[in-house]
Amino acid sequence: MSAPAPAPPPAPDSGVRRLSTAAWGRVLRSTAAGEGRPGARFAGLFGTGGADGSVRLLAVLFPHTGAEPLVLETVLPPGRLSYPSLSPWLPAAFWYERALHDLFGVVPEGHPRLDPLLLPLQEPGRTPLPGTARAPGPLVPDEAALPRAVIGPGVFTIPHGPVRSGVVESVEYLVETPGEDIPRVQIRVFHKHRGVSKRFEGRTVEDGVAAAERVEGVASVAHALAFCHAVERCAGLTVPWAARLVRVLYAELERVANHLDVMVKLTDAAGLAVATARFALHKERVLRLTGRLCGSRFGRGAVVPGGVSGLPCLSPAALDGALAALRDAVRADWRAALHTPSFLDRLRGTGPLPPAVARAHGALGPLGRASGAGPDVRYERPYDAYPSLGLGAPPDFAEGDVMARTLVRGAELTRSFELLHQTSGELRALDCDAALRVPVPDAPSGFAVGSAEAPQGETLYLLRLREGRISRCVPRSASFHNLVLFHEVFAGDVLTDFPFIEASFGLSIAGVAL
Repeated sequence: MSAPAPAPPPAPDSGVRRLSTAAWGRVLRSTAAGEGRPGARFAGLFGTGGADGSVRLLAVLFPHTGAEPLVLETVLPPGRLSYPSLSPWLPAAFWYERALHDLFGVVPEGHPRLDPLLLPLQEPGRTPLPGTARAPGPLVPDEAALPRAVIGPGVFTIPHGPVRSGVVESVEYLVETPGEDIPRVQIRVFHKHRGVSKRFEGRTVEDGVAAAERVEGVASVAHALAFCHAVERCAGLTVPWAARLVRVLYAELERVANHLDVMVKLTDAAGLAVATARFALHKERVLRLTGRLCGSRFGRGAVVPGGVSGLPCLSPAALDGALAALRDAVRADWRAALHTPSFLDRLRGTGPLPPAVARAHGALGPLGRASGAGPDVRYERPYDAYPSLGLGAPPDFAEGDVMARTLVRGAELTRSFELLHQTSGELRALDCDAALRVPVPDAPSGFAVGSAEAPQGETLYLLRLREGRISRCVPRSASFHNLVLFHEVFAGDVLTDFPFIEASFGLSIAGVAL
């Protein structure tokens, strides 16, 4: 298969529209109302601190399906770090505005609930201001209980986490309940906050990709891809065909491992010990195969700016044989699980996300696609070798419950194995001297947005380079964008449904508490 010539990357800072704060708010509110930009999707709201105490706000929109991102920028001057909140008109901005308040001290006036999200500080004046030279010392969180919203006779709050049994990330759910029903859940993720965006500052792009791989470990390849796509746009690089194939290989192996991990957690919640062991075994085989290919079970070090670090260490024939055996085993156990009545009873009708809510929020990944929404970057803005491979049609479901999310992942697993088979065939046809990387210029400068489809959904990187060094890097995972919807899916559910709903979201807390 011949590789089509990719479109030239956009010039640095293209797609950035600078507005006054009043005009910036008006455009975003009209977008939320469906005016002016029909079909526009809100993808995130971010900040950058200035040395003079100002804060630059960047809102990312996708004007329509398949469009490149549009970045709307405004500057809040020193001493006036406030603006009219977007959340009343644009619910998807709810967590983004809380994060801005924690990291920059920006006040979105009229925000529905400006509780701390990432940094509940006892000393609010010590905000870290990413993008500036400020390097605050250890920050002491204020762990006081959040105010309760559900009150009445017999109502109590169950703190679930941050430390739980098993291997789970640090997150605290405050479940407000009268006994069994779950009318409200509050989420506290600050236990996992690591100040990731500050850690990129001043690094070279080579060091930056290593940091990106560790933002959200279960999606290491996707984060490396999104970061490298941003670097390559800034530098105007065209990645060789062989490297684009290898990138797809590692990205799809990562997707398979993550979807199997979700099934491990779902079957464990249902008490299906044999099924749990089987899916854990399959996931382990995928991770070991990835390790044999590149030396890292998480695919780290494989994706680099300008290409890849090398060809897979297994021959394409050996790789295809291992994938075929794995595919057959996964397919058999997946079919057996979905023919187990006691398992299906726990999935059907549990934790439904209404399609209208999913569309209004711009829900990402399998969570969104199970509710009739959910963009997939591989289809909307195909990258690397995806335009030349047979992606087929994306999964189409609208029920929005745990069952639908499981069926979406099953369909994606099937497609991933097909893509892996195609990729191994293309690798077999490569010339042994095929180029794998193009050099990055010595001192690239500019701003770009890079993206990739992680197993959890669309991953974005907002990157600014100055003479080859990272001056600002903002990762946005699908986990951060989606987890706020956890509040929306408990209508009619009870406490024993909690682990099924949590597992079906398939998110990473590390990707939330950046």
